[in-house]
Amino acid sequence: MNIHEYQAKQLFAKHGVPAPRGFIANTPAQALKNAQELGGKVWVVKAQIHAGGRGLGGGVKVVHSLSDVKKTATEMLGMTLVTHQTGPEGKLVRKVYIEEGIEIVDELYLSIVLDRALEMPIIMALSEGGMDIETVAHKYPEKIIKIPIDPDFGYQAYQGRKLISALKITDKREQYKLQNFLKALYELYIKNDVEMVEINPLVKTKIGSFLALDAKLQFDDSALARHPEFEEMRDIHEEDADEREASLYGLSYIPLDGEIGCMVNGAGLAMGTMDTINHMGGRPANFLDVGGNANPETVSKGFEIILRNKNVKAIFINIFGGIVRCDRIAKGIIEATKEVEVNVPIIVRLNGTNADEAAFILERANIKNLITATDIGDGARKAVEAAKKA
Repeated sequence: MNIHEYQAKQLFAKHGVPAPRGFIANTPAQALKNAQELGGKVWVVKAQIHAGGRGLGGGVKVVHSLSDVKKTATEMLGMTLVTHQTGPEGKLVRKVYIEEGIEIVDELYLSIVLDRALEMPIIMALSEGGMDIETVAHKYPEKIIKIPIDPDFGYQAYQGRKLISALKITDKREQYKLQNFLKALYELYIKNDVEMVEINPLVKTKIGSFLALDAKLQFDDSALARHPEFEEMRDIHEEDADEREASLYGLSYIPLDGEIGCMVNGAGLAMGTMDTINHMGGRPANFLDVGGNANPETVSKGFEIILRNKNVKAIFINIFGGIVRCDRIAKGIIEATKEVEVNVPIIVRLNGTNADEAAFILERANIKNLITATDIGDGARKAVEAAKKA
């Protein structure tokens, strides 16, 4: 689950992670009031959406008068902000964050993420903040500083010193302040079951303090039951409506930009299915894991969600029955064809628990456009061919 910048900074404040002062506003009048309360002569007006690249898209502006605060807030609220992460459709700005202006001496990059290969969190830092970390990782991977943190021992001071040294920070007071910053950020990461926290940029001020000028925070969905207080931070306007609806039925759904809809059980098999489709010359239109508790209702809902994507030219159903029974999937396919108009080829590969029963059920159903497959490669090939014909 993602949250807005202002919400991340509220959580930062609770854990002692320094950030500039700011207030959220839903109207231009509230934005003006916020700037007056902050005081000073420089303010930053920031559009609040779940996407990066806001500054390049016109969603972050520095202003030097109260009248400009109100004017800028008026322009931002209600605008559709397009960035490299929103896609061409953009996102509607419903809130703006009014933040005090800061005199910046230097900009850094800092994040904590889970390294799945090491099976532990790592702190990543870069001496050049504000840059797109994906671009840096691709062009200059040697510039990224990575410090693994063993969760059994937690954050240790020597790890902070190693990172600080790599960033070439030599002033003792600055080293002390950054060390405290790193410790507080790691505690926030662990205690709140955070999947990713990113600060870009982390700025150094004239007095040698370090402040989180931006903040992106993503919670582990699987751990949200331990943090019911985070539910109120959810902004459903920022979430994909199909993803959210799918989750209500126990489905894991992520839209993609291809033409072959996928319905699979198990995340690993789903990834393998998408890779095989790509290998065969096609492109998956979605990731959809029906999980181990699939039933006719959830399968039918999966069909409905997949077919809302007008780019879908074929659907590949790839089920290996272990916990989930193949006959349940077969019944779900039949229910779906009754409730949803399916005008694209359906390629079905069912193997495992009750696969023979499932084959018999589908054969008797006499479903239009249904094509059977023997294995994942055969199914992916037939799906690609069917999509190309369509």
